[in-house]
Amino acid sequence: MGWGQAGALMTVLRSPSDLLAFIADGLDDTALGVVVGSPAVVVDLSEPFDTQDLLRITALLSTMPVVLIGISHGGPIGGSAVVGLDVALCSGEDASSPWVSCGDSLNEMLSSLVAAIEVSPDASVAFGQLLRVGEQASASEAVIAESWVYSLLQGSDAYSRWLESRSTRTPRPRPDSSVVLVERNDNLLSITLNRPEVHNAYGTRMRDELVEAFRLASADSTITKVTLRGAGPSFCSGGDLDEFGTAPAPVMAHSIRTSRNAGIALVAIADRVEVVVHGNCVGAGVELPAFAARVVAHSETSFLLPEIAMGLVPGAGGTSSIPRRIGRHRTAYFGLSGRPISADTAMSWGLIDEIDNSRFETAQVAR
Repeated sequence: MGWGQAGALMTVLRSPSDLLAFIADGLDDTALGVVVGSPAVVVDLSEPFDTQDLLRITALLSTMPVVLIGISHGGPIGGSAVVGLDVALCSGEDASSPWVSCGDSLNEMLSSLVAAIEVSPDASVAFGQLLRVGEQASASEAVIAESWVYSLLQGSDAYSRWLESRSTRTPRPRPDSSVVLVERNDNLLSITLNRPEVHNAYGTRMRDELVEAFRLASADSTITKVTLRGAGPSFCSGGDLDEFGTAPAPVMAHSIRTSRNAGIALVAIADRVEVVVHGNCVGAGVELPAFAARVVAHSETSFLLPEIAMGLVPGAGGTSSIPRRIGRHRTAYFGLSGRPISADTAMSWGLIDEIDNSRFETAQVAR
């Protein structure tokens, strides 16, 4: 059977054996086309199923432009067969990776997830494919792949519609002084994002100054610890919205993004870096900290990846950094759903390493 959430787009919902029979084990091009024509395919794992059927399905769809979602109303299912899924949702609480626990709201969370995917199908599918490819790549290689896809999606209809929806926005004044403070005390390098008036929105100036700070630490082995935090009410509210739509041609933007990339620069010193986050951590505010060896958060911190709804994928390295902390499947759910997660969830998933409110006595003071 099939069901849809957004007009002509159809999401297939079948058991593993039924889905495999429907596509004739991959031999029926017409049937396979029906499945691949949907941005998401849901496989119901609630009833006992043949593991080989699921393995065959995930193998057939692993290179296809679909998001493969597995659901289980009976709680999480063990075994390696579920690894080939892109997202795994189950009922109950405290399921271990790769599952996302939905409590008693599995159907509602599934519907919300599918609706979000179908609003921005191209970005959703690209996000899933990036995460699959990134499992086999180094952290820096995955960032480069992400940049190519990000540039490609900047030419999409969904991104154009999102830009048009913001066309009446009045741009804010651009910063005319440094937006990243760097201080050294013996072997400690302290880096502070310092645009508190805009919740440390991540623009090209902040990116370039961060790259310089990270490269300074990389070049100086006597710097044994680097701390990164944000001044004001939030660590980082994500990409500077006033800069969206102002980038040069996609190929040139990719060249700049990879040669002046804070994520790649951070990877080189990650074992020495601790990030202290608070407030709203959005987009780059989630993606960059995830590269670091240690992330400490305030208990009221929230984390959000909003890019899919904009017709894009994360562009500050999140398809590389976040899966290395919480796994590909939970990263897919986090990004595709467009839902924020709390500090407690981030802690249980491994996105952060500690919740410690005592670290924030001076974090909200701009200097």
